[in-house]
Amino acid sequence: MKGIILAGGTGSRLSPLTKVTSKQLLPVYDRPMIYFPLQTLLKAGIKDILIIVSPEHSGDFMELLGSGKELGAELRYEVQDKPNGLAEAILIGEDFIDGKPCALILGDNIFTDDMSEVIQSFQSGAHVFVKEVHDPERFGVVEMNGDQVVSIEEKPETPKSNYAQTGLYLYDSTVVAKAKSLAPSKRGELEITDLNRKYLDEGSLKATVVKGEWIDAGTFESLFRANQVIRELSR
Repeated sequence: MKGIILAGGTGSRLSPLTKVTSKQLLPVYDRPMIYFPLQTLLKAGIKDILIIVSPEHSGDFMELLGSGKELGAELRYEVQDKPNGLAEAILIGEDFIDGKPCALILGDNIFTDDMSEVIQSFQSGAHVFVKEVHDPERFGVVEMNGDQVVSIEEKPETPKSNYAQTGLYLYDSTVVAKAKSLAPSKRGELEITDLNRKYLDEGSLKATVVKGEWIDAGTFESLFRANQVIRELSR
């Protein structure tokens, strides 16, 4: 299985911290943020990893991580000229994916659970990871019957569940064709929820509930929380 980390974007919600560096390079206690999604993939045995970065900071990622040899990985890099939606990562990574299954993780998502067993047992369709939240209307909301997903709605006014879609996704070899068939949303982006809905329509979308911490460290509050959590775990 191939791994993709989407670490582009402008990080505008964390300005002025992101005026001089990428959000995914900001410190989370004792490590740059990007180390956490990297570790999620590496723990699951995924060594061949593409990191998608913004043009302004591409050199910073390469200086920090290099070829990945020190981490036991083989890293490659691609530039996302401007953020056109999460699903664009699949199109950018088409040649890298090369017809193989892949795991896509967002560069600002921190999980304390070990996802290795689910990732390693993945075979077909698509798989998302969900977390119960108190404010589901802010997220892509997933409704399930067991581990089978029965509906996904993006930021619904009346959520059908309290389970939010997190930033880790597993896809089979049909993902590139599905991503190519997407139309931009009203905000002009290729939405990850629309991509996942392609699998939902086939009846091949499953979900796992995240029991540990999930932090989308894209705001000052969530970044502060991430530092607290990782500090406690490091003691």
